[in-house]
Amino acid sequence: MVQVCEGEEIAVSGPMIQEKALEIAKELNERLKALYRLVHDIEDERTRSEHNLNNITKAHEKINQEEKVSPYYQQKLKSLYSAAVADAEQEEELIRSALAKVNEIRSIRNERRLQARNAGNKETIRRGALMKMLQSSAQTLPLWVGKLGEKAPPLCGAIPAEPTYIAKMGDMVAALVKGAEEEENWILAEVVQFNAGTNKYEVDDIDEEQKDRHILSRRRVVPLPLMRANPETDPQALFPKGSIVMALYPQTTCFYKAVVNQLPTSSTEEYEVLFEDPSYADGYSPPLTVAQRYVISIKDKKGKSQT
Repeated sequence: MVQVCEGEEIAVSGPMIQEKALEIAKELNERLKALYRLVHDIEDERTRSEHNLNNITKAHEKINQEEKVSPYYQQKLKSLYSAAVADAEQEEELIRSALAKVNEIRSIRNERRLQARNAGNKETIRRGALMKMLQSSAQTLPLWVGKLGEKAPPLCGAIPAEPTYIAKMGDMVAALVKGAEEEENWILAEVVQFNAGTNKYEVDDIDEEQKDRHILSRRRVVPLPLMRANPETDPQALFPKGSIVMALYPQTTCFYKAVVNQLPTSSTEEYEVLFEDPSYADGYSPPLTVAQRYVISIKDKKGKSQT
C-alpha cells in the first residue's frame, strides 16, 4: 500500500502499477505543499492590505475633522487607493492560483481512481454511500469566478457544451440507455472512453448495482456541468424560472423531466424543481431540491435538445 495523504492509500500490485502509484503520490504531495504555501501567502497579503485599508480610514477621519480635502490629503488618498487596488489584485491572483492547485489535486485524485478501476481494483460502493458521494461531488464542484466583464464558459451551470466537445474519461454524463424491457431512460453514467472512429461513447452506469456498460452515440450522451454558476455574478448562466429541464431525482441515479420552480440565490444553494408525476393531481411532484451539477437541458428520446 502507498499512502498519498492522511487517511488515503493506493492499492498496488506489480512493478508497473506500483511505479505509477508512487508517481501519483509524489504529484499529489507536491500540489498539497504548493497549496499550503499559497494559503499562507494569501493570509500574509490580507494582513498587508488591512494595514493599507486602516490608513485610508484614518485619512478620511482626519479629512472629516478638518472639514476639507487639502492637496496633501488628495495626493495621499490617491496613493493609498492605488496601493489598495494593487493589493486586491495581488490577493486575487494568489486565490486563483490556490483554486488552480485545488483543481489539479482533484484531477490527480480522479486519475488515481481511474487507475485503480482499470487495474481491476474497483471498490463496490453501497447505495447509501453512493448517494452521499454524488451529493459531495455536486457540493464541491468548482465555482466559476470570472474576471470583470468575463462571461461564464460552456459547461458552467446551465450553459451547454460546445457542439464539438468530447467528454473525457471519468467525466459524469447523462446517458440515454435502453432498459431490460426496451424502455429508454436517462441515467447518470461515467465515461470509460470515446471512440473517434465510431463516434461513440463507452459509459458505465454509475449505479454499481446495475453493473451495466453501454456503447452510445454522441447524441445519447449529455456532459454534466464542470463548474457551478454564481447567481450573484452570473445569473445568465442559470436556467430561468419555468424552464423545462432534466434533473436527477433525489436518492436515485435517473434523470426525469422537471420544471424549474425556484433558482438558487447563492453559490451554495440548489435549484427547486417540480418533477412531472401523474400520481399527483396537478401532474407535478412537491418541490424538491437538485444541485446545479444534476440539472441539464431537456432532451427528447432521440437525444435532441428541446426548446
